[in-house]
Amino acid sequence: MTQVATRVSRRAFLLAVCAATGASLSLGACASGIFPFVPDHYTFSQQQVQDAVQRKFPYRHSASHLFDVELTNPVVALLPQRNRVAVRVDVQLASPLLGQPVSGAFTLSSTLAWDESRRAVVLRSPAVDSVDVSGGAADYEPQIGAVAALVATQLLDGYPVYTFKPGQLQVAGVNYEPGAITVLADGIRVQIVEQH
Repeated sequence: MTQVATRVSRRAFLLAVCAATGASLSLGACASGIFPFVPDHYTFSQQQVQDAVQRKFPYRHSASHLFDVELTNPVVALLPQRNRVAVRVDVQLASPLLGQPVSGAFTLSSTLAWDESRRAVVLRSPAVDSVDVSGGAADYEPQIGAVAALVATQLLDGYPVYTFKPGQLQVAGVNYEPGAITVLADGIRVQIVEQH
C-alpha cells in the first residue's frame, strides 16, 4: 500500500510541476519535453539504429590468415514478427583457397538486450540468416556463411544501438530503468519502469 501511495504522490508531484510550468503546455508536451519519462515507454527509430550500426563500417578483418573479409553498406531492417533486428551487409572475401575474390551479401538478425553498465540497448547473439554469393563461388557458400557468422558475432554482439544519456532515466529524483524491449514496424519500444 505504501508503494502505491508513493507512486501516486510522485505522479501527482510531476503533474503539479508540469502545471506550474505554464497553463499553455499540454501534459503531453510537458511529459516529452521537461520530463521525457513520465510515459511508460521510450521509442527510438529505425534510422537511429541505422546510424549507430553504420558507424562500424566499413570493416576489414583477417580470419585465421585464410580469409580477408571486407564488410560494407549495412542496411538495418526491423522484424517485429520475430522481435529482432536484421542487418544486411555486403561482403568481399579473398582467400588463397578461392583463387579470386568473391562478392556477395549476408543478412544477420539479432535480439536486443539492456546493458546496464553502458546504459545502452545492445545487439545480442547475432546469427546469420542468409548468404548470397555471386558467380562460381556458390559452392563455397557454407564456408563463407561460417566466416560471415564468426565475423558478424565478433563485430556486432553486444554493440550498442541506442545509449541513454546521463539523467535521461531520472525524473525528479526518481530512477527508472528499461524493461521489455519490443521491435515495432517503425522503431524500437523500450518499456520504462521505476527502479526498485
